[in-house]
Amino acid sequence: MYCIKCGAELGISETACPLCKTKVCHPDIEIIKEEGLYPNGKYPKIKAESKLVHIIFALLVLLPILITLICDFQFNHSVTWSGYVVGAIILGYITLFLPKWFNKPNPTIFVPCVFAATALYLWYINYAVGGSWFWNFALPAVIGVALIVVTVAVLLHYLRRGRLFIFGGASIALGGFMLLLEFLMSGAFAGVKFIGWSLYPLVTFVILGGVLIFLGISRSARETMKRIFFI
Repeated sequence: MYCIKCGAELGISETACPLCKTKVCHPDIEIIKEEGLYPNGKYPKIKAESKLVHIIFALLVLLPILITLICDFQFNHSVTWSGYVVGAIILGYITLFLPKWFNKPNPTIFVPCVFAATALYLWYINYAVGGSWFWNFALPAVIGVALIVVTVAVLLHYLRRGRLFIFGGASIALGGFMLLLEFLMSGAFAGVKFIGWSLYPLVTFVILGGVLIFLGISRSARETMKRIFFI
């Protein structure tokens, strides 16, 4: 722990800061120890959510889908605007609620599924509007973001240490992706020129990533940041 006034590192048994003499945790106040609510090792078990709740919620999600399709067919006699709404609802369900069907959802499985569903939804929009931007812009952009996010999810899931290196590398990769994004936009859309705006987020993310990696390497720098921000 650290002193709340000067930030000096303190030992567990110290009652006052050796530098500024600030008292720690009000040592003059008598701490009354009370018995716990539960005996040792006998804590109430948290019941897992019933599958019936997820089934009911899934049926409730189907309700706006059916209403949207019925309204679209009633007025237009075909699927027009309802496809966008239905796709957004399904994408939201896959992202937010599908993992809850499992007791311990593995992010290395569900995160790629979310990006696959996103790419499929963007393909439908491109098809519905008769566009030509999916293959040369949307799909490469989704794949680029997916590679960064999935890599971070896999490393965080399987590695217990090195989080600063993981996030630092992800920040640098995200900066490079911004440069790729501007390049894709200039090639996919007429009238959009490569003017170099992506260099600003590139430099920002690279600096941020470099700082995180430096903190991961330098222990003294990490301790200094802990004293400053009381982490």
